[in-house]
Amino acid sequence: MAENQANSLITSISSKSIKLIKPESQQTIAAPAEHFTGSVHLKLLVTEDDPSCLSCASVSFDPSARSAWHTHPRGQLLIVTAGIGRIQEWGKPILKIQTGDVIWTPPGVKHWHGAAPTTGMTHTAIQESVDGKCIEWMEKVSDEEYRK
Repeated sequence: MAENQANSLITSISSKSIKLIKPESQQTIAAPAEHFTGSVHLKLLVTEDDPSCLSCASVSFDPSARSAWHTHPRGQLLIVTAGIGRIQEWGKPILKIQTGDVIWTPPGVKHWHGAAPTTGMTHTAIQESVDGKCIEWMEKVSDEEYRK
């Protein structure tokens, strides 16, 4: 009986295929101005593919560029891959982030992230969606908030 269950599992696993996505097939797009301040570019690396609810993007911020305030229903993992940036949780001080830093933002925590004033920053953003939505956008971060 256990051997039949193992064979069944192997069959279901082997019916799936690894997806190799080459860099030349990944399109970079300008981030929507309604959710970002400054020049920000997105490269979608992985998008939801049922039954998965995972999405992943490489996000590049020019100096002083930043996201609006937002939350994620299942949290977000950021991995800073280049440069120096900033992240802030609502009501807390701005934190400096830089190449190699890994940041976990728990579900529902209001925050923003972006580049430092004089240095660009790129991070990989990984999050899961709930009912097809992985982010709840809010108001933009003002220049005053950014300079604190």
